Amino acid sequence: MISDWRPDDPAFWRATGRRVARRNLVFSILAEHLGFTVWTVWSVVAAQLGAYDFSTDQLFWLVALPNLVGSALRLPYTFGPARFGGRDYTVFSALLLLIPALALGWAVGSPDTPYWVFLLIAATAGFGGGNFASSMANITHFYPQSRQGAALGLNAAGGNIGVSSVQLVVPLVIGAFGLAAAGWFWVPFIVVAAGCAWLFMDNLATAKASPREQLAVAGNGQTWLMSFLYIGTFGSFIGYSTAFPLLAKSLFPGSAWQTVAFLGPLLGSLVRPAGGWLADRLGGARVTLWNFAAMAGGVALVWLAVGSGDFWLFALAFQALFVTAGLGNGSTYRMVPAIFGALAAASGRSPEYGRRQAAAAVGIISAVGAFGGFLINRAFGMSFAAGGSPAAAFLAFGLFYAACFATTWWCYARPVGAARLAHARV
Repeated sequence: MISDWRPDDPAFWRATGRRVARRNLVFSILAEHLGFTVWTVWSVVAAQLGAYDFSTDQLFWLVALPNLVGSALRLPYTFGPARFGGRDYTVFSALLLLIPALALGWAVGSPDTPYWVFLLIAATAGFGGGNFASSMANITHFYPQSRQGAALGLNAAGGNIGVSSVQLVVPLVIGAFGLAAAGWFWVPFIVVAAGCAWLFMDNLATAKASPREQLAVAGNGQTWLMSFLYIGTFGSFIGYSTAFPLLAKSLFPGSAWQTVAFLGPLLGSLVRPAGGWLADRLGGARVTLWNFAAMAGGVALVWLAVGSGDFWLFALAFQALFVTAGLGNGSTYRMVPAIFGALAAASGRSPEYGRRQAAAAVGIISAVGAFGGFLINRAFGMSFAAGGSPAAAFLAFGLFYAACFATTWWCYARPVGAARLAHARV
């Protein structure tokens, strides 16, 4: 347990803080990466369940359910590091991933496994979705205000790349060892991640906070405004990442979707730190505002590509959605500590209080945002069930991005909105 932690003190940061923070960040990323792989493994498995007589809508349920459970778990997971310590909770949350990994390997080993069992096991994959909230809430405490955009961007990107890892590795693993290996493969990595967290991460005494203090952010309107925007950014990233394999297979039967499914999540993950970096320099509100405009344009590009009937054009156009979602993830997350830091300063509170409030808000924001992944997959499923195409879903996405653009401008980008946050560069 580290009791003396002052990241905003330049001398302390240079002498001790930077080294300790970097070490915790590295092993936080490892554990979070495994969380994302387990959380999104059903995006590939569902597209490989040809031996089972499931409809397209049923398959989209298997992809959507982990997103629903993961988003719900993010709220209690946020309180874990402050209650039990960042290191201890990282170990616990990593070991929980063994349940969905082992259960998946068991379920697909029998052709008689009923659909409801698949639904139950897919739901347990939501444990991996909760890891993001605890990881981000923990890392928030390790870095000074001026470096949080890059640090949170790197931490999140390392986790997000887990989606790409699944979609690159799992088709190869299934081809070599069978469908059950989609679950068994991750078991030794999960054990290693938990062991590294125990050996190399730290608990911070200054990060301790009561659940009542943390839940106070639920009464702050800024928490819910940012939750809405995060549905548009992270919800889009996780929703498109998990939907793409099944969507591509449904629209273009026989296409080589396995060869490119990993690319979009990889690009979206890699540009996430760039979104945080841009927000550090240009302001999160400005970057987020124009990013939503680009996302609306990306939806139009994808729909035009669907109409062309060309799979490769469709796959290429989809990359615009992944890249803009990734940039938006970084910029919106950078806004959170800036907003709550400004509110703390305006009320005469300490920077550490602002960090604790931001860490608590991250949990609510990430929980609501992850729910967007469920909504996107259900939108595709219902759109196919009703009309045999994703047209209605894409229209809804475009309208939602327009609403996010308007909200960002009204609340943060225009001068009056920024002034309400004590002139903070949000």
